[in-house]
Amino acid sequence: MPSTTRAHTIRRHLVDGGLIDLGLTEREQQAGPDGHPTDGFSVRQQHYAETGVLVVVAGAFGPFWIRTLSEIGGRLEQPFVKCTVISEAPGLSDHEVLVRWATSEELRARKAAAAQRQASLAAALRAVEQRQALEDAGQPGLF
Repeated sequence: MPSTTRAHTIRRHLVDGGLIDLGLTEREQQAGPDGHPTDGFSVRQQHYAETGVLVVVAGAFGPFWIRTLSEIGGRLEQPFVKCTVISEAPGLSDHEVLVRWATSEELRARKAAAAQRQASLAAALRAVEQRQALEDAGQPGLF
């Protein structure tokens, strides 16, 4: 079961990632993403009904809130941040996501998926290195 996620920790990760904290109240967050001149985010604590764990709701605001929402998910699911972002949960608006700490199984699955995505690139790089080594040794490759 995931541990408690705190709003101040999530806020720090997002600010460190270059996003602007708008510092909105809960009422302002629930009013919607429009009406803010600057793109940014705001976070609040909430109990997650499925597990009863305290989680964070992060909302994107401003004229390009969809892009900001994507940046929130991308930043928080980085390997060094170790969060899980849930976009569809009861009680969330379109501009909000639920954030909780990732479980070890989720982190292992992400690491395996990243390794699989990078496998073809690694194979191509090895082939280039092998061809360069043959040419350096005076054995040009046959084309």
